[in-house]
Amino acid sequence: MKKDTSIFQNLKEENRNRIYNTIREKKCISGPALIYELKLSRPTVTQNINELLEEGLICENGTIGNTGGRRARGYSISEMFQIAAGLDITRNHITVLLVNLNGEIIYEKRIRYPFSITDEYKKKLGELISEAMEEKAIHEEQMLGVGIAVPGLVTKDYRTIFYGKILDFKGMTAEEFGKYIPFPCRLYNDADAGGYAEISQNSELKDAFYISLSNNIGGSILIDHKVYHGEGQRSGEVGHMTLIPNGRECYCGKRGCFETYCNASILSDVCDGNLQDFFQKLEQGDRECMELWRDYLYYLSIAVNNVRMLFDCKVILGGYVGAYMSDYMHQIRTLARERNTFETNADFLQPCQVKREALALGSALPFIHEFWEKV
Repeated sequence: MKKDTSIFQNLKEENRNRIYNTIREKKCISGPALIYELKLSRPTVTQNINELLEEGLICENGTIGNTGGRRARGYSISEMFQIAAGLDITRNHITVLLVNLNGEIIYEKRIRYPFSITDEYKKKLGELISEAMEEKAIHEEQMLGVGIAVPGLVTKDYRTIFYGKILDFKGMTAEEFGKYIPFPCRLYNDADAGGYAEISQNSELKDAFYISLSNNIGGSILIDHKVYHGEGQRSGEVGHMTLIPNGRECYCGKRGCFETYCNASILSDVCDGNLQDFFQKLEQGDRECMELWRDYLYYLSIAVNNVRMLFDCKVILGGYVGAYMSDYMHQIRTLARERNTFETNADFLQPCQVKREALALGSALPFIHEFWEKV
């Protein structure tokens, strides 16, 4: 009878993947500790360690243990073996960052550069990626791909923008953005990218609703550590939830959208577009900023309560404004609690943990996580 070799091959690949990812998760671990942790035989662990070392996927990292006997060698992953890049595209800025195999940001840069559907703009994106790689001495074969966070809705295959009124770029594709980028490119909705970064970097967070309080408002439904996109790839679009009937006019053509009351520009515009300056003035007791912030939190509390009533899960305040929210949680929780029908506190409301370029990070991380799964 012919043996089914595929079973043994699958088992071999599974063991290799478990060993690599355990080394990654533990940061540094010895061979004996891997044997104990994974309940695998010594020959299996030893063979896989040797193969991973030979391929450059892991490296020796000192010794571990101090029991009087011979100290065991420690192993860590080669964090720079592969790299991913992320871009965050807005109306007036571009952010580029590089992420290593530990999911850590190793390079970031934000420049003021107005968006346009021109060859010059596409060349600039390519130049920014090249400059980042040159500064960190990254070779082309190390680059897994480039994720691009955009203020628009993206098709299921991450190739095409099918709704893009903010930058008027409906129909633009990943290939167009990546015309001068010699690596695989994907498009991600910016709020989904921010939510993905948050749930990826917060191991205790499983289900949540992420509100991206950036220059435009977006949301991301996070279920079991994954982004739920909905039937039409439009899930979580709270920016166009009606907050005030017949209220302020929105770029979408409707009136009273959440977008028109809580986007980050409402705050930064009083400080020449500098959000950090707004919060500094707020701390100094500037009257105009304090009144604006009071109104901002009032409208935000309405939206937060609507989300809580609908999903009954944690609500994360992220995006550009979310990065500053930690010092103001008592205020927003008080307002959210007063609106809540069922609860006497608003502990479900939390500030984001990822405060550095969450949108660009969340667009780069999928490449890293896919690599982890395929090692």
